[in-house]
Amino acid sequence: MRQLFQEQLQFPAPAVDHRHARELRGIDEIFRNHPDMLVLVLQDLQADVAAASDGRIGMSAEQVLRAAVLKQLQQWSYDELSFHLADSMSYRAFCGIGILGTGPSRATLQRNIKAITDETWHAINRIVLGSAAEEGIEDGRKVRTDGTVTKANVHEPSDSSLLWDAVRVLTRLLVDARALGVNRFPERRRRAKRRMLGIQNAKSERQRRSLYRDLIAVTEETVTYATQAIAELKPLSGAPEAAKLSAKIQHYRILAEAVIDQTTRRVLRGEQVPADEKIFSIFQDHTDIIIKDKRDIHYGHKLTLSTGQSGLVLDWVVEDGNPADSTLVVRTIERLKEIYDRVPRQIAFDGCYASKNNLREAKALGVKDVAFSKKRGLEILDMVKSHWVYKRLTNFRAGVEAWISLLKRSFGLERCTWRGWAGFRRYVGASIVAANLLTLARHLMKPAEPQPM
Repeated sequence: MRQLFQEQLQFPAPAVDHRHARELRGIDEIFRNHPDMLVLVLQDLQADVAAASDGRIGMSAEQVLRAAVLKQLQQWSYDELSFHLADSMSYRAFCGIGILGTGPSRATLQRNIKAITDETWHAINRIVLGSAAEEGIEDGRKVRTDGTVTKANVHEPSDSSLLWDAVRVLTRLLVDARALGVNRFPERRRRAKRRMLGIQNAKSERQRRSLYRDLIAVTEETVTYATQAIAELKPLSGAPEAAKLSAKIQHYRILAEAVIDQTTRRVLRGEQVPADEKIFSIFQDHTDIIIKDKRDIHYGHKLTLSTGQSGLVLDWVVEDGNPADSTLVVRTIERLKEIYDRVPRQIAFDGCYASKNNLREAKALGVKDVAFSKKRGLEILDMVKSHWVYKRLTNFRAGVEAWISLLKRSFGLERCTWRGWAGFRRYVGASIVAANLLTLARHLMKPAEPQPM
């Protein structure tokens, strides 16, 4: 059974005179002023529950949301979060965990926090932006947009390592299937690992191709055994354990076949396999390859971020693939219009977003000043009303690099540790909302400026 709030004996928050404690109290006040955030979280927590009123009382929506924000603020693992919620009075008070009993376990925290969807994090962020507008902190009139990359939690991919991953994972699953009555089969893990290491240390291309042929043959043999195991598990599909294991074997079998295909095409046939047809990890198969400045290669996803004068992230998009920045200008402005019911008055982009068509369409949408940091054939006075405004906007745009650096260093946007495409987007949302809550709390902590006499 789920609740918005957990009604139990609460321990009063310790009166700690420390900046971090004051920040937590500021975030606590934001949560208390906007209980509609909890309704959104509660809907996610109840999404997969047949009867929301049945069963034992789990973590409340308030506890889950506060624990999620705390985790991203401190960049803890779930195990570390569980420890601190059991050990620290301040953190227990912040998360609404009572004095009686132990705190939630690592598994409980993981299951509940990951239930919050990407759409909910976007909706919560809009509530935060609404609070910032009410306080006169951010009105979305002056915006800067830039892109960055958040890495997926994968190793450096190569065809040989992907084939080895496929063999060892399928073999492990097939070993598990023996307990359910699936016939034994020859294991090829040792041979596959030797071929993979041999490829990495090969002295010649001829030697490398020969090793690749054998590694591909080993992987194809393992895939054949996996196909047979799926057929043997089919009569047992009524048993939940057998159905779950069969689905896992099928999932990795399909990925193994894709890796075999791309390796055969690239290594044995000499084809140039397009990036959108490649798999870079069988564990995180959603991973994209992002090449920046024609030299820096990243494996993860491109993010498009828009921030305001206050430093708050107004909007973000986790891109699927690697779209050209020049195709994202109109979409960025339209998304900001959806948030604020009006377009920004001024917006600044990096030079890679620049084009005459983008400038024309941005102006047609109602943006007064559009500054691209590299003119690329555009006239300054066509973009903005004066050279002074252009200089101010390009300087303003440069400041987004510092905020991106902060998000990566302090809020985990350097590398996503959650699995799956949905998990990647949820992780990004949780990190950005945590950063925005802290930024807003710090703005609210600042003493009011004295009014002129």
